[in-house]
Amino acid sequence: MSLNVILMGVQGAGKGLQAKRIEARYGIPQVSTGDLFRAMRVRSDSLARNVQNIMATGFLIDDATTNVIVADRLAQRDTRAGFILDGYPRNQAQAAFLEEHLAQQGTSLNAVLLLELDLYVAFKRAFGRVTAADGSSYNCYYKTGGVDFHWLADVNGQFPPRLEATQADSDAPLRRRPDDASADAIIHRIDTYVETTQPLIDYFAAKDLLRKINADQSIEAVWADIERALDQA
Repeated sequence: MSLNVILMGVQGAGKGLQAKRIEARYGIPQVSTGDLFRAMRVRSDSLARNVQNIMATGFLIDDATTNVIVADRLAQRDTRAGFILDGYPRNQAQAAFLEEHLAQQGTSLNAVLLLELDLYVAFKRAFGRVTAADGSSYNCYYKTGGVDFHWLADVNGQFPPRLEATQADSDAPLRRRPDDASADAIIHRIDTYVETTQPLIDYFAAKDLLRKINADQSIEAVWADIERALDQA
């Protein structure tokens, strides 16, 4: 029996980290639409060429094309035991397609995990995060051990202070994503998430598929709740 899961949550909720744990624990791959779209840039088949043409025009990938891309990925051998969908579906039309597609394959969704996080906390997790060269993540508000954080004022007073972070033992600089440095960009991402996600929350709750997970806990506590929800599913 396959385990088919949708993972939802605002930025900073810890989806990426928990998805890796689900992969390891249940032996199913994370399927991210962002990764799928990036992969289309280097493929040469007809589907990829169609996506490349859409991207070249500057338009967003439409629902029908997105559905085909996801269905193509779910047909691969590594999803036979199930999958973790991240970033899809983004609306009820995509959700309805997914359910119909899975039914045609003789399977269905087992659970939709919603990692719930206060939006102010989500903002701070994004705005304050930095990443070391080895992939370790830190945050000037929540996780500062071994890292020196400094807010540097603009000498001309024309721009807001800039966050810099270095390893305390080596002075090695840590990286901050450019879009995390923009409060406006973070707020826009949160607004988009709220606008697109609430209808899906209602949609899956009505089907008794929604499982709410408190993401404002330790990583281990969040994982324990996820594992419990998936074992029940």
